[in-house]
Amino acid sequence: MIANKTRQTKKIQHEVLDAVVIRFVGDSGDGMQLTGTQFSDTSAMFGNDVATFPNYPSEIRAPQGSLYGVSGFQVHIGSVEISTPGDDVDLLVAMNPAGLKTNLYSVKPGHTIIVDIDSFTKKNLEKAQYVANPLRDGSLANYRIIEVPMSSLTKEALKDVEDLDNKSIARSKNMFALGIVYWMYDRSPEHTIDFFEKKFASKPNLIDANTKVLNAGFYYAETLELIPNAYAISPAKMDSGVYRIIAGNTATAWGFLAAAEKSGLELFLGSYPITPATDILHELVKHKHFGVKAFQAEDEIAGVTSAIGAAFAGDLAITTTSGPGLALKSEALGLAMMLELPLVVVNVQRGGPSTGLPTKTEQSDLMQAMYGRNGDSPVIVLAADTPSGCFNYAYQAAKLALEHMTPVILLTDGYIANGSEPWRIKRVVEMPEIKNNKVTEVRENWHPYDRNMETLARNWAVPGTFGLEHRIGGLEKDQITGNVSHVPENHEAMTKIRAAKIKRVQNYIPDLVPEFAETGDLLVVGWGGTYGSLHSAVKQLNMEGYKNIGFAHFSYINPLPKNTEKVLKSFRKIVVCELNNGQFVNILKMNFNICGLLQYNKIQGLPFGNSELIDEFKKLLK
Repeated sequence: MIANKTRQTKKIQHEVLDAVVIRFVGDSGDGMQLTGTQFSDTSAMFGNDVATFPNYPSEIRAPQGSLYGVSGFQVHIGSVEISTPGDDVDLLVAMNPAGLKTNLYSVKPGHTIIVDIDSFTKKNLEKAQYVANPLRDGSLANYRIIEVPMSSLTKEALKDVEDLDNKSIARSKNMFALGIVYWMYDRSPEHTIDFFEKKFASKPNLIDANTKVLNAGFYYAETLELIPNAYAISPAKMDSGVYRIIAGNTATAWGFLAAAEKSGLELFLGSYPITPATDILHELVKHKHFGVKAFQAEDEIAGVTSAIGAAFAGDLAITTTSGPGLALKSEALGLAMMLELPLVVVNVQRGGPSTGLPTKTEQSDLMQAMYGRNGDSPVIVLAADTPSGCFNYAYQAAKLALEHMTPVILLTDGYIANGSEPWRIKRVVEMPEIKNNKVTEVRENWHPYDRNMETLARNWAVPGTFGLEHRIGGLEKDQITGNVSHVPENHEAMTKIRAAKIKRVQNYIPDLVPEFAETGDLLVVGWGGTYGSLHSAVKQLNMEGYKNIGFAHFSYINPLPKNTEKVLKSFRKIVVCELNNGQFVNILKMNFNICGLLQYNKIQGLPFGNSELIDEFKKLLK
């Protein structure tokens, strides 16, 4: 392969690294997401552990060169366990001045910044609000700056390629940057070239163009010896199996596919597109050969009500959304709770309120998921922890909905939904059994609200089955016949039954298992998509000798695990870390009599950083 041949010729000395954090930044049209994804996929193919974090502007196409129009993709690769996309950046690739200005803070002093010198024009510097050119005024003296005329070298590489307009040529410069980075970190371009051949199979000129530019960047870095030395990162040690790199939204979709296969039901998705949840719809649409029925509704309400209809008809019913859409679905979600039908609502959380920060991450919909319906309307609430963990919790959400005849809200967030990591592919036979409460034959003295006395789940009768006809609707039900009832005592009984049914789910979910320490001076508590950041920080402290700090992470929010209070009371201090203003900590306060629950909150549209968490935890341990 190209990389190996050049290494043998030049006898490059590699500096061996355990891990590296790389960030690609530029305009939203510069292809930074594609560049980062290709580097991630290549590293995963090599065997590195990988975690990624795409970060892009809310505008569909922000003004070119503007500070708020910068799009970025961060990737953390290593030969060791990688739990987060990383904090401090080892290599920044900045395609324009705005990308440099908005991301310089993250680069470690003494580390490398590669810039496209062609983009540092007077006009672009003004757009980035630079008074002087930072490449010339000495402000970057603490960094290793590599100036590369990427735009002009890209044009030169493509001068003989036919049928390429100027726009297509300019857009290819991201591959020049990728070629440079491949050389620096001993990656072969072959995987990306294979990608070109598949993606542009009907456009040979684009295959030729992108391949030429990628190789041009690779050989440019080698020939001019821009870097004093190249770097090597060995494959990570992972459990044996077949792996692929997977994003959280894709993993969520696949979890539902597995649940449908395991339960023997057809999968129905009724959904309205909304950032950052739409990719679940896009992924499921690809799998009609698995019996998926995907319906893109005209609005959020139509999406959820179509799913309720599918649940009534006997399907595994799903609807997907983000924060504002969950608000619109709230009335219908109450209807599904009243009907006691299995329904999974996926809420990929984003910054709010209102339209808020649609492309940024946050954990601010927890209270809405718990209580955002009229009346006493308890539903099961789960929260996925990692991009690959979205598969497990999507599967578990479907299992709980079907087995307990109730809606389930699955919370993910933009951080893990768009982020990716290696995932060991599972076989359906490895997955837990999924039962349901379907009644397929007429029973003597059958009633639609007869219940399983262990779970309190009611019967599930598919309409059209002779002898199982019954009434259904949003008015209160008689607790046996299901007919409309306004009897006061019956309403109170049904309200308590529905609450007790959710409470009994505690018998079917795992206990809370703290990591690193079972008792001690400080317990770090988190929930949902903050798992990687919190786990990484506590692990590092543990390695530094802090053996008195534990970590408890919640993915089962309603109901909470049975042993929650016992775990919390085993530590002297508890700090609850959330990407909101303190929602889960208030749920804990409502449920348990525990004094002195501390908070650490971040509401910036960004995930927790490892260093900020470690600094905070050390203060609390003093």
